[in-house]
Amino acid sequence: MDTIRTQFATELKAVQTVKDVEALKVRYLGKKGLVAEQMKRLKDVSDEERPQYGKKVNDLRLEIEGALEKKLHSLESDELAKRLEAEHIDITLPGRSRFVGAAHPVTHGMEEMLKIFSDLGFSIQVGPEVDTDYYNFEVLNFPPDHPARDMQDTFYIEPGMLLRTHTSTIQARFLEQSVPPVRIVCPGRCFRNETISSRSHVFFHQIEGLCVDVGISMQDLVWTLTEFVQRLFGRDVSVRFRPSYFPFVEPGLELDISCFLCSGKGCALCKKTGWLEILGAGMIHPQVLKNVGIDPEKYTGFAWGMGIERSVMLRSGMKDIRELSENDMRFLKQFRTC
Repeated sequence: MDTIRTQFATELKAVQTVKDVEALKVRYLGKKGLVAEQMKRLKDVSDEERPQYGKKVNDLRLEIEGALEKKLHSLESDELAKRLEAEHIDITLPGRSRFVGAAHPVTHGMEEMLKIFSDLGFSIQVGPEVDTDYYNFEVLNFPPDHPARDMQDTFYIEPGMLLRTHTSTIQARFLEQSVPPVRIVCPGRCFRNETISSRSHVFFHQIEGLCVDVGISMQDLVWTLTEFVQRLFGRDVSVRFRPSYFPFVEPGLELDISCFLCSGKGCALCKKTGWLEILGAGMIHPQVLKNVGIDPEKYTGFAWGMGIERSVMLRSGMKDIRELSENDMRFLKQFRTC
């Protein structure tokens, strides 16, 4: 055991790394190590010498364990000091800038519109982006051979399944499961197979809504939409309604506001007309109410829909709708105060 002690001391001095300490621990204190071999000899020692011999072996084990632990702590401290020196941080260097994030302009525009309608008593409903031909067209008074289907170039996934072309699908689904009075707005992403240009894209965001109850009239529609656009664009804007056609409303109309850039005098933004087209609307077609199980003799309602990107472009003076989907941080940072 004295020989083992001397040999261990010599080898411990040569240790340079934590890995060397682990190897030395296995060599001396492992199950087949030198100290374990001494313990195995205990059975060959006489009964009188066995207690003293066992004590010496145990003392040797404790001595080696203590020396290894001390050496390990010393090496770990040295390695930590070297690593800290290598990872030295110059606290005089300027810190890294952290940019304050903001909602995407389309998201911000949608939230602003939803807040207005929420204040007017409308609830928010959402639905699937992949829907059936029935909910996207047929229930909304678009028969299979109806020419109005040509107004919307559709992405078909398979026969009878498509990417919705408007969020009116949400309205139809909700009306089937509801009993009037109903007041909802339906925001979401829509898809149309159009040529991508500065004014159109294959996907865009819409917010549509409807109100169904006893005695709903065109007067309710005019007041609701006038209040909405004046809260959104400012009380100074003038509003006008023009006759238009949509298969799911009768009569149909479009809403324009006076150009806020030229105050209605005529400019490039409004194409010299003094007016900006904002949304389409109308009284819900009686056939649509029948299709969703609502008696058109008892209930009437109005509906509308508008593109969120168009509103954002008008308010910001943006020229190209593609800028809203290209994720160019140089462009989006302009809206960080929104």
